[in-house]
Amino acid sequence: MQAKARSVSVRWDDVSVMMRLMWLAFASMLLVLAQTMAAHARGESLAPLAEQISPAVVNITTSTLIEGQTGPQGIVPEGSPFEDFFRDFQDRNGDDENRPRRSNALGSGFVISEDGYIVTNNHVIAEADEILVEFFPGDGQPKKELPAEVIGTDEKTDIALLKVEASGPLKYVTFGDSDNARVGDWVIAMGNPLGQGFSVSAGIVSARNRALSGSYDDYIQTDAAINRGNSGGPLFDMDGQVIGVNTAILSPNGGSIGIGFSMASNVVIKVVDQLREFGETRRGWLGVRIQDVTEDMAEAMGLEKPGGALISDVPEGPAKEAGLKAGDVILSFDGVDVEDTRGLVRQVGETTVGKSVRVVVQRDGGTQTILVTLGRREDAESSESEEEETPDAEGGENADILGLTISPLTDKFREDLGLDADAEGLVVADVDEASEAYAKGLRAGDLITEAGQQKVESIEDLEGRMEEARVAGRKSLLLLVRRGGDPRFVALSLEE
Repeated sequence: MQAKARSVSVRWDDVSVMMRLMWLAFASMLLVLAQTMAAHARGESLAPLAEQISPAVVNITTSTLIEGQTGPQGIVPEGSPFEDFFRDFQDRNGDDENRPRRSNALGSGFVISEDGYIVTNNHVIAEADEILVEFFPGDGQPKKELPAEVIGTDEKTDIALLKVEASGPLKYVTFGDSDNARVGDWVIAMGNPLGQGFSVSAGIVSARNRALSGSYDDYIQTDAAINRGNSGGPLFDMDGQVIGVNTAILSPNGGSIGIGFSMASNVVIKVVDQLREFGETRRGWLGVRIQDVTEDMAEAMGLEKPGGALISDVPEGPAKEAGLKAGDVILSFDGVDVEDTRGLVRQVGETTVGKSVRVVVQRDGGTQTILVTLGRREDAESSESEEEETPDAEGGENADILGLTISPLTDKFREDLGLDADAEGLVVADVDEASEAYAKGLRAGDLITEAGQQKVESIEDLEGRMEEARVAGRKSLLLLVRRGGDPRFVALSLEE
């Protein structure tokens, strides 16, 4: 009996221990669940944060005077025998279409200083005659509107800086570090969507480093609802700091489908600082035409891997004065590695005008460091040259090479292509549409000036460069091709 009792007692002790462990585990689960639910509950209510930062968010109304038409345009064709009839009809009826009228537009913005500086999108206030800033009224506070002055604009990043004169200090918000934003972080968009007045929407960072159309683009993509009228409004992180300026939406119907884009604050900060100090942007200018280095280009140049920015042309400017050359691959700029052309353009643009920077390039199988003093891009910009007509092939020696029909450069070709009398190279007379060359964009009328990073003036030169590349064990030949004065490098396979 004692043995049996001990046996039962032992089993009961085991069950007791197991029950205690189970209860401890269950209690721990409840605690974790309670903490998670509490955290979730805290995250769900954005009211305290919205109340804190909303006084700095503003609605922007613009007014533009549009001149009326001077005749019955759009009703009858110009010169029609009915034109006088419709003009008399419009005059008798006092047609309002011929009178100047005002067009109004709505947008959003946010205050960045207590003395009244306001950030918005350039497209919100472009060509406006009058700009009114409406402040979000707090509890029991009357609606307040103030006229705004344009301090400066930047079309490239679509940013504008305004200024209002208030009777006292204004509530404002500060910029955060957009580089710290992670995909999945919560964000809040504020503004005036579709003219409905102040509105708040929440979502997450869907993606970063998006490029849309500009050289200096760095957009945060978010699924927080952004609609027309939200333009120029702020995108906040959960600390109430501005990490983006709501600028664009991707939509088939003009409404939000959860794909919105905000210009990253680290781009906006530099633009706003310059607009505030100078009333305009002052971007650094290196003075080179560049393109990305692809895998076949890297192989053709003997590089270990693709990367950097390949210089295709060096016009008059800081780079030429410093000694940079077409064919150089920029590996580092001002101590920062260059991954691609987009990164280099942004970095150069954000560098102070007049600063001397070290540029590391790959040249002739080695690296060189060149000191370049940057100019100002705004001073150097000019209109793009018009594309020349493609000339017809003319008589002379031709050769079919790499899917191209090549012809020596003659005086007639120089005239047709608008080239200088001393221009040298080989003219592409025709391109096989089934060839790699056609797929990579070469067309009749292109001018080949270099092959294997050496000048070519005859078909024999080109064939010699091809043979040299084969002897060196390379599978591709790098060509420098010009079209309408614009150069670019193209790597073509040597394998038949």
